[in-house]
Amino acid sequence: MSTADNASQEQTTTVAQDSPVISLTPTTDGRPVAVEPDLDFIRTLARQTGIGFKKCIQCGTCAGTCTLSPDVQAFPCKEMAWATWGMKNRLIEDLDVWLCHQCNDCSTRCPRGAQPGDVLAAVRQVCVQHFSLPRFLGRWANQPQGALLLLGIPAALLTAALLLKDRLATALGISTSLGERIVYAYSSAFPHWLLNGFFGLFSLLVLLMILIGVARFWHTMNMASERMGVPQPVKGLFPSIGAALKSIITHDKFAMCEKAHPRLWSHSFVFFGFLGLTAVTIWVITAPINPLITGKFIYPFGFFSPWKLLANLGGAAVLIGLAIMILERIKGSAEGLKTSYADAALLAVLLMVVLTGFITEVLHYVRLDPHRHVAYFAHLVFVFALLMYLPFSKLAHLIYRTAALVYAERFGRKIGQQAAAASAPVTVENKEEEYAPASVR
Repeated sequence: MSTADNASQEQTTTVAQDSPVISLTPTTDGRPVAVEPDLDFIRTLARQTGIGFKKCIQCGTCAGTCTLSPDVQAFPCKEMAWATWGMKNRLIEDLDVWLCHQCNDCSTRCPRGAQPGDVLAAVRQVCVQHFSLPRFLGRWANQPQGALLLLGIPAALLTAALLLKDRLATALGISTSLGERIVYAYSSAFPHWLLNGFFGLFSLLVLLMILIGVARFWHTMNMASERMGVPQPVKGLFPSIGAALKSIITHDKFAMCEKAHPRLWSHSFVFFGFLGLTAVTIWVITAPINPLITGKFIYPFGFFSPWKLLANLGGAAVLIGLAIMILERIKGSAEGLKTSYADAALLAVLLMVVLTGFITEVLHYVRLDPHRHVAYFAHLVFVFALLMYLPFSKLAHLIYRTAALVYAERFGRKIGQQAAAASAPVTVENKEEEYAPASVR
């Protein structure tokens, strides 16, 4: 064997030993990287989006179309390449996956029909399953065959709590006798102390799972940044949180997308509708210790109570938003865009939460027993399912996208500033912003 062959063999051996093997980021010194496709990941994408993503020819139309994508390391072009190669680990640590708001401008203009918007949506759901704890709930929440089981769990837990309420009340010394009084409130069958304790306990568990998932997600982004040589943060944590929350509340990213204007309205209706419902719920839960409540607290509220009006307006807003979303999905299906099971499941649960709430209210006003209690039980089951599976369902996007937006602000990953960058004079500050650090290189 010649000296040149020996040198070539040594170099190949060195690269094989030093380079990442399975879907990791490339080295910063320009050495080649061995890529071993994750076939299960490719099959997952194919099940959720079809095999259209394999048609991607890296023409860059998607990145050039997206108004949210920055000029430096634009998305979703590079993500489509990594998806085609089955680089799951590379996509899981990719911040830009979460900066996409799936307006689908890129999908409608892709000359090959690769549907980048749907592919990134599927990748985000894979990320949710990866960072969730326990992971089996993440798998169940995204499989149709797990739907009945996932609804059965909260129904069984709530039934058990109601069956044990008398024993618990006696043990806690809060048992009360209603005598022969006619009670129209739900507290006779669903005591407030029991529901507050039940939902409070599981809310704490859900919060713990969310914190663990976000911590793992943040750590992954940090590791990717360090590996790619991203410098120190350019903004404080709290200013970054403030900027991200402002972006979420104003829905400014949806307003920047050409095709996403209907989504701007639908998401706004659902978002602010649920804010109103959450405010009413917090008011009811904190009634025993709320210093703003004077006099006797009466619940359920009367029809003309300000809190009841806020709840009804919030519920109506959510219904309007969901109706727009469903119509968008129907229209998108006609255009070849896919609705994932995660999307459909979330829409269904949200719809049932609001509908069972309104049905319960109507049955209560007409004093129809036991129907109103049955409807209220169904309402509580769907509310519990929405809360309990928040870290694992499509609703988890609210958590992880918020974390990604905070990270992007903190480390200078500027988005949606192509026009400003193109028209601004080239200065030292502009050059620093142009080459702003990103967790994706």
